[in-house]
Amino acid sequence: MYHAVMRPAEVIHLRLERCHPSETGRGVLNLSGGVVPAGKEWTDDGAVHEVHSLWRRAAVTTRPVPIPPPFVGVLPAHIERFGVAPDGRLFRNQAGVYVDPSAYGATWAREYVLTRMELSTGLAERPYNLRHAGISFWLYSGVDPAECARRAGQSIEALFCHYVKFLDGVREQANRLIEQSMEESDRVSRGEAPAG
Repeated sequence: MYHAVMRPAEVIHLRLERCHPSETGRGVLNLSGGVVPAGKEWTDDGAVHEVHSLWRRAAVTTRPVPIPPPFVGVLPAHIERFGVAPDGRLFRNQAGVYVDPSAYGATWAREYVLTRMELSTGLAERPYNLRHAGISFWLYSGVDPAECARRAGQSIEALFCHYVKFLDGVREQANRLIEQSMEESDRVSRGEAPAG
């Protein structure tokens, strides 16, 4: 959820054939939808879960999300330890069916990965916060907001609405980059050698 800023429903629906690691150590997840609890009385086939298309997208739409080496590195270990469901899903419960959101919320083991001080701050209080942390990290790292929104599968308006405090933090960095480019352009126009 952190490295690919996935929604919980997308994590539950993730299948092996949608994971594409490369020799470079990076990879791509080609997300295709999510699973949400619906209740037997609300589905046509009596199932308690329903597969939906990606958030506010057509049913056949996919969302490619580049994944960094740390994520690519844990995929083989996860598959070796837990295997995959018959339909290729990477995450399933002991009965082999969809993980219920209430189950992963109840087993979210913050106390095993966070320090006492981090626990007291409410950091990663719920699994969905990992998505927020990932998007915030991208913005803090200087990734273009439009690219962050595209990778996260949300509109640029939603990104600006929810992450404006991080965008304010990179404004100074953006100003420095623009000024450096302007100085370089001025040097070239004067016929001087490029800096460096």
